[in-house]
Amino acid sequence: MITEQTALQTVKQQGLLPLFYHDETEVCLTVSLALYKAGVRCIEFTNRGKNALANFKQLVAARDTQMQDLLLAAGTIKTGEEANKFIDAGADFLISPVFDKVVCDTVYLNKVFWIPGCMTPTEIHVAQQAGCKMVKLFPGNLLTPSFVEAIQPLFTGIDYAVTGGVDTTAENITAWFKAGVAAVGMGSKLISKKILETKTYDQLSNETAKVLQLIQSVK
Repeated sequence: MITEQTALQTVKQQGLLPLFYHDETEVCLTVSLALYKAGVRCIEFTNRGKNALANFKQLVAARDTQMQDLLLAAGTIKTGEEANKFIDAGADFLISPVFDKVVCDTVYLNKVFWIPGCMTPTEIHVAQQAGCKMVKLFPGNLLTPSFVEAIQPLFTGIDYAVTGGVDTTAENITAWFKAGVAAVGMGSKLISKKILETKTYDQLSNETAKVLQLIQSVK
């Protein structure tokens, strides 16, 4: 089992959390392999569709055979039941859009790293008091880098990831890291609908590699 410290350090070192969901298993596998080829070692597969759990299990099998140094997170986890199912399926850690007490208790009992979603100082405080080492600021397009700069002096000892409103441009990425985030989550801005429709997975690998390089240069 991956320790909480290992998961946290992997997210911080990579600085990028690619996140996606697709109904088709083959697409999920191909996207994951394309991201892995680019140098990604940590992926969030979101629980946003009817085939989420089944496809996640297939990704776990692929991880165990083809991408053994990849950390696979289950995202959009909102209930204790969902948390248990994805932990049992082999998730290395969990990510949520909210702070949920039952999910918190579940990950604590299972010693699984968890990144809850927060939008206010109160939510960040609750998460930190519960022992969370990183929170996801969401939605980033509403909170902005200025929000990160404002709250950082209030909460020491906790890291921030941001999702929503993050794109692949140098200007945007630089603004977030300059503000103080430890990682950025990217969904459709990176794994675009066009790439999925045209199956241009080499393009996805190339663009992801550039984003990873950019992040390392501005962290």
